[in-house]
Order: sequence, then structure tokens, then C-alpha cells
Amino acid sequence: MRHLLPLLVGALLAGCASLPQEGLLPRDQVSAFSIEARFALRVTPSDQPAQSSSGRLSWEHKNDADRILLANPLGYGVAEIDVSREQARLRSADGRIRQSADADALIAEVTGQALPVSRLPAWLLGRSLAVRRDEQGRPQQLHADGWQIDYTYDDSGADALPSALTLRRAEEIELRLRIEEWKTP
Repeated sequence: MRHLLPLLVGALLAGCASLPQEGLLPRDQVSAFSIEARFALRVTPSDQPAQSSSGRLSWEHKNDADRILLANPLGYGVAEIDVSREQARLRSADGRIRQSADADALIAEVTGQALPVSRLPAWLLGRSLAVRRDEQGRPQQLHADGWQIDYTYDDSGADALPSALTLRRAEEIELRLRIEEWKTP
């Protein structure tokens, strides 16, 4: 399962397409969402050569639960991750299932990396007291728990949702996430 590290990190922490954001809720009102995205990931363990990976992800977040489907660049499913308040479950393409009461612990067990899975929905939307905002009041950069998250927007509106994020933890992990489609209820 350790060979899934680049794809799992990409899904939990992820172009060029730009879609208008008509029909979406303003960013501050979003509590549930789904996204379609591409990701590029680089993991640089201190004792090994860097590992790079890319792929696609579909992420649905509602009622404080998440479902993330990961695929390789050709669209073949690699893993499915379901997270609720009660448990986290990861099913790999070979049918293996891993479960834990804590999503962060499950991902650390599977990938060998401490990843802030439980905070990702809030980070995606820039919800933190530590967020730095641009001149329009949109999240621009966030520093939290050793991570730096940079936000990019294709839409110039003050309520725009980010079109791209770059997440970095020191020189260990860099994830570039390009959001191709946002959906809000």
C-alpha cells in the first residue's frame, strides 16, 4: 500500500482549465461541496529520492463526511476514501480495505506520512484565523500546522472559490491541486 503514497497524499491535501463560477454559493456560505480536480504531487523523503505523481480526484464533502475517489492520469481508479465522524475507510484498487476511527491516523498508517486529512475541507475554503487575505478579502495564503497553502483564483469576484491550491510542508511535500469544477448545493 505504500506505493499509493503519492496518489493518496494528492487526494488528501490536488491544470489549466477555467470554468465560470455561476450558480455557486458565496465562499463564506459553502458548507457542502464537490470538486473535480487534477493534482501533481512531489514527496521528498529525507532518506530517499523524490517521488512524483499526478492524477485526478473527485471529492464530495457534505454533512461533515468526505468521499474521495482517486484515479491515475488515464482515469483508472486507484483508491476510494470515505471519512465520517465515526470512521475512515480506504479501499484500494486491488480491493484491500483499511479502516480506523481516525482519518489522520489511517492515512499515516497507509502512507507513512502525517497528513491533516480532517482539516482539508476548511483549508480548501480558506477557513482559518491564520489566513492572509488579498485586497478583495479572498484567502491568499494560509500557514497552519507546518503547512503553507497558497490560493489562486480564475474569477475576479470577491466571493470566488479557488481554482488552484499549492500545499507545502517544508521541503517534504508539495501538492498542486487544479480545481476544474466546483459544485455547491
